[in-house]
Amino acid sequence: MYFLKFVILIISLSFPMAYAQDETDPLNPPIITEATTNSTVTTRSDTTTTLKSPPASAISPTINTSNSDLCTFGVAGAIQTQILGISTGTQVTDENCERLKNAKTLYDMGMKVAAVSVMCQDRRVFDAMMNAGTPCPYDGMIGTDAKAAWELNAEKQPGVEKEKEMSNDKKTLLGGAGIASLLFLLLL
Repeated sequence: MYFLKFVILIISLSFPMAYAQDETDPLNPPIITEATTNSTVTTRSDTTTTLKSPPASAISPTINTSNSDLCTFGVAGAIQTQILGISTGTQVTDENCERLKNAKTLYDMGMKVAAVSVMCQDRRVFDAMMNAGTPCPYDGMIGTDAKAAWELNAEKQPGVEKEKEMSNDKKTLLGGAGIASLLFLLLL
């Protein structure tokens, strides 16, 4: 191994060395190279910058109805165009849920006839009780007396007033038509 290193050292020393030329040496005058370059660069550019950004977003409000004891639920919506954004929200009360909670509370307090009377405010329950032969209470009367009183006062049966009012389906249809027409106007 040492022998190999020694041989490489001897070989590298035996090659002639190159040195920089000295300008004062008359036998070996220096080589001088001169170069002149002229260049002209002309640049012309027309640039156009277009900045496109998305419109602001209409964000629906958060309506918190997380309390499970409440009989409400949140409804929210939003619409955004290039020019205008609209968002809205509301809470809707579920009357049937309230009726069930009230009837259960009355029943738990021992007011069984009052609990049945609350449930009978729903037309479906009223009809089911009549078909079962156990009519809903009427002014404190129960059984056949209540049935006779309901037959005499048919206008007081549940659901008669609501049939005269606009149904929920029609209200939903009118609300949807209003939103659709507003959307149409915004898109124009």
